[in-house]
Amino acid sequence: MPKVKDEINYKALKNYLKDLGKKQLSGGFAPVYLIYGEELLYKIALEELLKVLMPAAKRSLNYEPIEGTGNNIQAAIERVNTYALMPGTKVVAMCDSNIFYSKQDEGKLIVKAKEAYANKDHKNAARYFLNILGLLNLTFDDLQHENRTKALKLDKDSLSDDQWLDDIIDYCLDNSLPIPVVDDSAEAVGQAIVKGFPRGNHLIITTDLIDKRRSLYKIIRQEGVIIDCSVPKGDRRADKMAQENTLSERRDAILKRFDKTIDQDAYRAVCEMTGFDLRTFAQNLEKLASYVGDRKEISVDDVSSVLERTKKDPVYELTNAVSDRNVERALFYLNSLLADDLHPLQILAAIINQIRKLLLVKGFVEKSQSSSRHTGADYGYFKKHIMPAIQAHDRALLEQIEAWESMISEDTHTTSKSGTKKGAKKKSKLVTDLMIAKNPNNPYPVYLLLQKSEKYTTAEIMAAFECLRRADMRLKSTGQRPKLILEEAILKICRH
Repeated sequence: MPKVKDEINYKALKNYLKDLGKKQLSGGFAPVYLIYGEELLYKIALEELLKVLMPAAKRSLNYEPIEGTGNNIQAAIERVNTYALMPGTKVVAMCDSNIFYSKQDEGKLIVKAKEAYANKDHKNAARYFLNILGLLNLTFDDLQHENRTKALKLDKDSLSDDQWLDDIIDYCLDNSLPIPVVDDSAEAVGQAIVKGFPRGNHLIITTDLIDKRRSLYKIIRQEGVIIDCSVPKGDRRADKMAQENTLSERRDAILKRFDKTIDQDAYRAVCEMTGFDLRTFAQNLEKLASYVGDRKEISVDDVSSVLERTKKDPVYELTNAVSDRNVERALFYLNSLLADDLHPLQILAAIINQIRKLLLVKGFVEKSQSSSRHTGADYGYFKKHIMPAIQAHDRALLEQIEAWESMISEDTHTTSKSGTKKGAKKKSKLVTDLMIAKNPNNPYPVYLLLQKSEKYTTAEIMAAFECLRRADMRLKSTGQRPKLILEEAILKICRH
C-alpha cells in the first residue's frame, strides 16, 4: 500500500480527497481513518470521505455505520474483516465512538451533556451521560440526590441546579438505554488494525474526544490517516480567530446551498445568539434561509423575529464590560449569567478579581518611568517595549516575595530552636495572583487589560473595591435580592 500522510487538518481534507479521487484507486486510501473533534465537522468530514471512497449506489450493501460503543465495537471489528456482499470497496464506520474516553474526561463529558440538554438534544445528552456512568462504573441508583455530588466527584456548585440531570435520567429509563460497559475494546481494535483487513475493506472511527497518548491513537497514526476536526475553545486571540473562521466557513457553505445572502449586522446577531455552537449555528441559519422564502437576503429583523438566544455567556463577558465601564453590556451579561444559575457570589468574585487586575496594571503604569508612553500604545509597540517591562516587574515582585518568605522561614526556624515553637514552617507557594502576566507567551490579554485600566483612575479603582466590599456583606447578611445588589454595584462602578 502506498504511504499516506498520517494526520491532516479538516481544512486540508478537500485537497487530500481530490488527490486520491484523481487516482481512482482504492489502494490509495488508508485501511483506517480516525476523524475527531467538533461533532458537526467530523460528520461532514465522514460524508466527504464516503463520497470519494464509495459511490452512493453501493452504500446500501457495502457501507455499515455502527454506533461505536459497547459490544458494537467487537461487531465492527468482525464486519470489517468480512468480505463485502458486492465486489469492490467495503466501509465499516464506528460512529460517535467512546473508544478513547477515560475517567479523566468526566468533567468534559458533564459539560457536553449539559450543553446538549440546553439545546434540547436529549439523545446526545443521554449518550454523554451514559458514558460517564460507564466510565465511573455507576448505576442510576447511585445517583440518588443525597449521593449525586459524591458519586460524580463534583462540587455542589457544579450541580447547583440538577433538574437537567433528573430529566436525562428519566429519558434514559423511558427509552431503556443501557449503560455502556467499559472494557479493553481499544486494545482489540488496535490489534485488528495491525493484523490488517481484507483488501478493499476500510474502518472509519469518529469521535469527539481523543487521547494522543493512547496506543490505539499511535497505531492509527502509523497505519492509517487521522483527520483533525477540532476547533480551539479557549479565549486567546488565536482561538477566537479560529472559531470565527469556522463559523464563516459554515455560513458560506449553508448560504450557498440555499442560494441566500446575509448582511453583516444579521450575521453578527446570529453569532451573538448562538456563540460557538456549530450545530445550533447551522440549524439557525437553515431556519432563517427557509423563513425568508423567495427573498434573497437575510436581515437582522429576520434574526430577531425567528431566533431565540441560546448562547451561554462566559463570566469574562461581564467582567470585560465592567472594565470598559459599559453599563448596558454589563447589565445584559449579569442577567444572562443569573439566568444560567451562576451563583451571585461567584459573579461578585469574578468582578472583584477583574478590578484587582486593573489595580495591578495601574500600579505598574504609575511606577513606570515611561508611563506617558503607555497610553494609546498599539499592540506592536506594547509587545516590543511594554511587555518586557511588565515581565521584569513580575520577576522583581516574585523575588521580593521569595525574600520575605525566606526571612519568615529563618525566623520560624530560629524560634523553633529556642524552644518557643515546634518545627519550621513549610515554605508556602508563591502568591502568583499578584503577577500581571501569568502567561508571558500570550501577551494580548495583558494588552487589553492595559487599555481598560486607562478608563479608571487609581482613586476610582479603590472606590470600586469599597463598593464591592459592601455588596459582598449585603449578599451574605441580608435578604435583599442578589440581582438588585449586583446591579447597584455595577452601576456605581461604571458611572462613578
